[in-house]
Amino acid sequence: MNQEYLEETEILNYNAPQLKALVLKNKWSELDNFHKIKSIYEFVQNEILFGYNASDTLSAVQVFNDGIGQCNTKATLLMALLRAVNIPCRLHAFHVTKDFQRGATTKLISMLAPKYILHTWVEVFYQDKWIALEGVITDKKYLSAVQRRFSNQSGLFKKYAIATNDLKNPSIDWNGNDTFIQKEAIVYDYGIFSSPDIFFQTHTQQMSKIKNFMYSHLGRKIMTRNVRKIRES
Repeated sequence: MNQEYLEETEILNYNAPQLKALVLKNKWSELDNFHKIKSIYEFVQNEILFGYNASDTLSAVQVFNDGIGQCNTKATLLMALLRAVNIPCRLHAFHVTKDFQRGATTKLISMLAPKYILHTWVEVFYQDKWIALEGVITDKKYLSAVQRRFSNQSGLFKKYAIATNDLKNPSIDWNGNDTFIQKEAIVYDYGIFSSPDIFFQTHTQQMSKIKNFMYSHLGRKIMTRNVRKIRES
């Protein structure tokens, strides 16, 4: 396996004391590979609640300290923790449409958002193949609240930051296979990157400085509050 899929980077800072303590506390290094992936995946999925961070380029320890994450930031923390226990992983990057965020966001914020949004997921190398771990994005409490709201939903569902063909039984649990929760919003594939550092050096969300400032200081907080209300409903 190429060493670049195990390397620590500025963003994937898995040797940060807080992350080393987290790995030690949970005894993740003592598990077999299947359960290393499962335990870390479930931690990032459900202990790091779905929400919107100030930036896509926060380091792994910053995401951990935030206690919330969306696709790009949860991918960062998941990658760092997997590499910390010697599980090779890489980043797969895309553009998604913004329309599937409605419900989690307001009409005004949606209008200000770019037409297409950068979206990433982690791919883990397990049993000689690469497996997508996109289902880590939404915590189960939030997903369950959305499922209750749309209990009669069948077919394609694209709102509330979920894009799936099966809202009742989305493939979000690690069982050795791909997991997905937003895949149906993808419109463009940027390909594979060994780290978020490399991807975000050349790709950024297409927003003006003013819009980016408004998002970082106001928009994301409104969106996270909306998500929290849905989760608690």
